[in-house]
Amino acid sequence: MGSLLLSCNAIRVNYDYDAQTDFSAYTTYNYFSDIQTGLSGLDEKRLIRALDSTLQSKGYHLTEEPDFFINILSEEYRTAPNSAVGVGIGGTGRNVGGGVSIGLPISNSGLQRMIQFDFVDAQRDALFWQAISESGYRDNASPSVREALLKNLVKKVLSKFPPKSK
Repeated sequence: MGSLLLSCNAIRVNYDYDAQTDFSAYTTYNYFSDIQTGLSGLDEKRLIRALDSTLQSKGYHLTEEPDFFINILSEEYRTAPNSAVGVGIGGTGRNVGGGVSIGLPISNSGLQRMIQFDFVDAQRDALFWQAISESGYRDNASPSVREALLKNLVKKVLSKFPPKSK
């Protein structure tokens, strides 16, 4: 049963970055002052706390005059329910049998949340790294569950930052 719960909260992340970027040049960061994350005020604080602790554990420093700025956008959307109804009739000789099978979706309400992270070079005002995450979302989750989900999301998103040089 445990694996079912995990699969419902799977986090998918797509990455993109400018291959010409010297990622070692970036050591300090901050957030755009007019950031509009689209998250609730409390979830935004949780997300920024998770970003700060993860970036700082990787050696980056939050500063007023940063090497790069972070912008965060998010969007919630509902996925189509993946229920399936199948009708089968089979028979051998005089005995005809029928059956109806109904598949119920195991996932939660079908609510998904996309969060996009843009890292923008402060000098050139140019996007150099981006991650777009998609994960299941429950708007009635407790504060501790929300905190844990956002920490996991940030950990996964930043696991590929900076990108490994080829």
